[in-house]
Amino acid sequence: MKVEAITLREIQMPLVHFFETSFGRIYSRSIILVTLHCDGVDGWGECVAGEVPYYSSEWNESAWATIVRYLAPAVVGKEIKAGRDVPALFSKVREHRMAKAAIENAVWDAEAQKMQQPLWKLLGGSRREIACGVSIGIQDSVEQLLEKIEHELAAGYRRIKVKVKPGWDVNVLEPIRARWAEILLSCDANSAYTLDQLEHLREFDQFNLLMIEQPLWNDDIYYHARLQKELRTSICLDESITSARNAAIAIESGACRIINVKVGRVGGFSEARKIHDVCQQQKIPVWCGGMLESGIGRSHNIALSTLENFRLPGDVSASKRYWKEDIIEPEVQVSDDGMIAISDTPGRGYRLREDLIERFTVRKETISARALVEVK
Repeated sequence: MKVEAITLREIQMPLVHFFETSFGRIYSRSIILVTLHCDGVDGWGECVAGEVPYYSSEWNESAWATIVRYLAPAVVGKEIKAGRDVPALFSKVREHRMAKAAIENAVWDAEAQKMQQPLWKLLGGSRREIACGVSIGIQDSVEQLLEKIEHELAAGYRRIKVKVKPGWDVNVLEPIRARWAEILLSCDANSAYTLDQLEHLREFDQFNLLMIEQPLWNDDIYYHARLQKELRTSICLDESITSARNAAIAIESGACRIINVKVGRVGGFSEARKIHDVCQQQKIPVWCGGMLESGIGRSHNIALSTLENFRLPGDVSASKRYWKEDIIEPEVQVSDDGMIAISDTPGRGYRLREDLIERFTVRKETISARALVEVK
């Protein structure tokens, strides 16, 4: 496939309900979309960077500049055989994994369309449906949180994950467990704690949690290994896992018993598959985390989740949980028993609502092969 041009868009999508983590509260998402134009096919990718550099050092402004100045010129005008060949083209650029993933995943989408094959099959997936969990942010009150959990359980979700931080943790988990003793429950700290809070973190063991996600520093493996030895609750690493190499280190050091794979965080499908394989070889289950993606990123998460070792319910929930209108059709739907059916449509499996994308667009730029030649 010859990449003729890349179009970048920034879209603004209002959330149905605010979403709060230990980083803060948001009411809408500013999302960067990438369209890869090649041989009559458009592949689409999504950058999962946030509006601010809180979750990650990457954010929308850094991603946009990195794509325009370095990543797009590395692929525009080039013949690319397959999505797996893209990481080598980006090898000079260190980090910036979210920006890289937006382009690489668009190449995988275009490749699948060219081959008239569903993306999930091209990735090596085997599941015809995936189990869904749900992530619930910090609320204004415990009562409001309990109402949301009740609503999501009624909708069929198979795992409830609640965001926690100091002051909103044990006092929240207690009433949840008092009301629902048997549900599959986990919590996500987004690096809100330190190792000197060990005694407090031990209190989490009483709640029979599936896992506590990323309790310590976002870049840490060593101290998580020390903490895991002190807890009965399984630690799941998220932000710390950016490559198959540090996934292997985390597993070997005993820093976690579960790993969250976010395709946009680790640099794209190629690295995500490597992490999956490392974990599978070591019998460490993985699941697919969410980053408040639009339907494009959500469709990529669904495709990734069909790989064999995605054994735990992920955060790939229905479009309507987040968006009044999603930019794909049909929108992602979850069945009454908490499953998403997998489409056999070539590529990402969902049609785009390009009229809605244009309406949501607040910034747009195209990098073409001709323009790059003229600049040179």
